[in-house]
Amino acid sequence: MRTPDGRTLTAQDWGDPHGRAVLLLHGTPGSRLGVAPAEVLARWPGVRFFAYDRPGYGGSDRAEGRDVAHCARDAAEVADALGIRSFAVLGRSGGGAHALACAALLPERITGTAALVATAPRDGAGLDWFEGMTPYNVREYSLALRGASVLAASLVPQAEAIRADPSRLLAGIAEGLSPSDAQVVADPAVRAMLLANYREALAASAYGWIDDCLALSRPWGFDPADIRGRVLLWHGAEDTFSPVGHFHWLAHRIPSAEAVLAEGAGHFGAMAAFDSVLERLLAG
Repeated sequence: MRTPDGRTLTAQDWGDPHGRAVLLLHGTPGSRLGVAPAEVLARWPGVRFFAYDRPGYGGSDRAEGRDVAHCARDAAEVADALGIRSFAVLGRSGGGAHALACAALLPERITGTAALVATAPRDGAGLDWFEGMTPYNVREYSLALRGASVLAASLVPQAEAIRADPSRLLAGIAEGLSPSDAQVVADPAVRAMLLANYREALAASAYGWIDDCLALSRPWGFDPADIRGRVLLWHGAEDTFSPVGHFHWLAHRIPSAEAVLAEGAGHFGAMAAFDSVLERLLAG
């Protein structure tokens, strides 16, 4: 589809065209192919899922300088193009903050929000943003704080290598995987989805990855405290990619938050929790 400012966004939908609509927002780096394994989505025959590549990923044009709030505008335009008026939104990892943007800025359209293993704002008062974070993420987000060109010097060659062999990203983040994460990622269906996701995400460029890291490291463009709709926060207690301090900060900041902290789960445990989270999301 084309946005009013002339950009292309690539979107996809699955399931019942007349069912309840749920927007799925992918992680960082990611694409519309990385929201959930196909067999998981197939377990929900009465739901219409839709997803899109955030700007700079996959088949979507870059929106240089975008912040997290920018997602709400694109999400609304994708929904309009698909003829969807109201929808729930579920974001995982880097998509979690973007799901909260939709909740804050599209209150008249969002029926419920779930943010799984989300990061909190970099400028969150009283939050030690890097505490408990895996060195892989500390490295990339520290570069983001130094500016776009510094970050690009690191991510562009990484993206080229991952484009040729997506398993290199899984190898790169291995140091931050909890034992439960390693078990989830070892599942053949999950691994196949992740590899296809990373290949598609970085097929054209590293810009989506670069701009996500920049957006997540800067002011979001909205205050989570302004969210008034239903919000489910799900987090793994052993998560080192989005440390548990981020979860606690968001849980205290969002007035309507239902906070679920899963003991023994890590970052990728969000995939195993998809069905239970979706059941809660659609129960309202």
